[in-house]
Amino acid sequence: MKPYGKRRAAVLLAALLAPAAYAASIPDVIKAGEGFMVAQAESQKRVDALAEQGRDLSNDYRTTLRESEGLKLYLQQLRAQLKSQEEEMAVIRQESSELDRTNIEILPLMQRMLASMEQFVQLDVPFLKEERAARVARLNEMMPRADVTVSEKYRRIVEAYQIEMEYGRTIEAYRGKLADKEVDFLRVGRVGLFYQTPDGADTGYWDREKKDWVADGGYAEGVTEGLKVAKKQTSPNLLIVPVQAAASK
Repeated sequence: MKPYGKRRAAVLLAALLAPAAYAASIPDVIKAGEGFMVAQAESQKRVDALAEQGRDLSNDYRTTLRESEGLKLYLQQLRAQLKSQEEEMAVIRQESSELDRTNIEILPLMQRMLASMEQFVQLDVPFLKEERAARVARLNEMMPRADVTVSEKYRRIVEAYQIEMEYGRTIEAYRGKLADKEVDFLRVGRVGLFYQTPDGADTGYWDREKKDWVADGGYAEGVTEGLKVAKKQTSPNLLIVPVQAAASK
């Protein structure tokens, strides 16, 4: 066979074999394509997961930043509060120290006030003598008690002084015993203390100079009227009763 014939035969053989080889490679190509698509999908899933994880981390970071700023503000507030409490404690310590000094100074003062009141009640016009003496006795019993604060002790003593001062501005009637007789007493401020029996038979007054009771029926009408005024049985009116002048020095 001639060379040209050989080449033609080879070309013809190749042409016959080519469709078979091409047909044989199509499934492999399809399979490879499917594998690529699967791999690409898996890769995309991993990318999406990483992106989601990145967003979560970003959100966590922003949340952490906000919490960090909040903690900073909270710590600033705590430091300011702590400083304020330390300043307040310093003031309280100072006040406590001053209060201790005040207590040391005021306790002897209260004792002197009580002693003066006790002496005053003993020397004063003898109205409501038992009641006033009992008030002073209660105050003296209160002074050594630890369950009563210094401020409360002082308040009660001042209150007793106010009661004594009020006696000098008021008129009062009360019943009591004089010797063996029951009488009505009439107190006119501190300038006069009188008595009268309920039947009006006996009338008298306290003599400050003699420090004794003096019977004087000449003032019976005035004392009777004064008792009515003190008991609010009649309107206030001019009273004619004996009033002793202040003793001259």
